[in-house]
Amino acid sequence: MAVKIKLKRLGMIRNAQYRIVVADSRTKRDGRAIEEIGLYHPKDDPSRIEINADRAAYWLGVGAQPTEPVLKLLKLTGDWQKFKGEPAPAPLKVAEPKPDRHAIYEAAAKEALSGGDTGTAATTPRKSKKKDESEAPAETPTEGEG
Repeated sequence: MAVKIKLKRLGMIRNAQYRIVVADSRTKRDGRAIEEIGLYHPKDDPSRIEINADRAAYWLGVGAQPTEPVLKLLKLTGDWQKFKGEPAPAPLKVAEPKPDRHAIYEAAAKEALSGGDTGTAATTPRKSKKKDESEAPAETPTEGEG
């Protein structure tokens, strides 16, 4: 049985997400897989690539052939170089951690309570309650007119 390491597509239209799977070479692209060994999300910035290095090394060792896109991903992560005994590539770019929403909320609440009033006026002036004569409503017609 010929075994390949290939990409299995998930996700919606224009939001591709892939699983890196080991499958029989005769199965469909999104068909049944023997094992899932990683994931690849190309739309994230930077692209999210996670590969279980031990399982990838095992499957490469028993003769599984990676497809071209998977081979590029294995080279980016350094698993292919480790398998071939070559020097490792430069490390991957890692995404910055997202700010903690709770901490941002607490800081804004503390600022509002302690010194939130800066003494400045509102940006839009309020309408005056006095009615100018020019803005007086037009006279309503009386009965009998008209």
